[in-house]
Amino acid sequence: MQDILTVTLNPALDLSTYTAHIRPGPKLRCETPVTDAGGGGLNVSRAIAYLGGGSRALAAIGGAVGLKLASILQHEGIDLVPFHIDSETRQSLSVTDRENGAQYRFVLPGPEWRTERVREVRDLICASLAGPSIVVISGSNPPGVPPTFIADLKKQLPTSDVRLAADVSGETLQALVDEPCGLFMLRMDAAESAGLAGHPLPDIAATATFARDLVERGVAELVVVARGAEGSVMVDRAGAHHCCCEVDEVRSKVGAGDSFVAGMVLALAQGADRPTALRHGVAAASATVLTDATELCRPADVLRLLDRCELAPL
Repeated sequence: MQDILTVTLNPALDLSTYTAHIRPGPKLRCETPVTDAGGGGLNVSRAIAYLGGGSRALAAIGGAVGLKLASILQHEGIDLVPFHIDSETRQSLSVTDRENGAQYRFVLPGPEWRTERVREVRDLICASLAGPSIVVISGSNPPGVPPTFIADLKKQLPTSDVRLAADVSGETLQALVDEPCGLFMLRMDAAESAGLAGHPLPDIAATATFARDLVERGVAELVVVARGAEGSVMVDRAGAHHCCCEVDEVRSKVGAGDSFVAGMVLALAQGADRPTALRHGVAAASATVLTDATELCRPADVLRLLDRCELAPL
């Protein structure tokens, strides 16, 4: 199995709770919160652990909140590679309205990074690699980290047998498309793909055409676009595939994308072919929407849903 290193530059201590009804004005009495380690890469590492795999999680850790975050990860058995910063790790809050089930998510920006800190974390990532590896960079960048961070990191990688997988958004995603650096894998959602295309992608065929263009331009060897309940489209130079999975209910979509990346990357690291890995990613994402709040996929649900994952060439 190949080594998996996840990178989370802007982790968060996630608090999730419920209240009777959300409305402006009065104090809203909340239930006892559930505290989780959050941030794209950390969620990927946590989901990989739930699926029975292993990874190392490099994350920026600072202040009392950072210590709490590290403690949670240690308790969950995550192999943390800490990047110590002199600023407080951010927090996020998710509140669900008991009356109507609506979920409200409040995400803070995180501490400002200096140029020296950006250079230092790139050095740490490279120093943490030994042999064939998949490096997963997922989540938002802290303020001060340039959109070209991933491309700059790729130029600095110490060996050619390190494969970069990215699940990012905003300016960072735009930079990867505008100036291709030859990623191994790029994942995005339907809204992000339509934004990059500059027009709606109304169906699976249009999405596959868009993803194929990214592959041909050298943005990534493998492009995956998630279309919500319609499943995910995967394109590489060998062809295109679509995979979907019907679920009985949707309790929370938080972490579904990270679970997808975990399921797919773990399968690839274990030697699965790409269509099979796509099925594992879709099963993990589908299992996550069955859980409450910030809870990720449960192994039993993933195994059960694998049989429901319909894979088809496009």
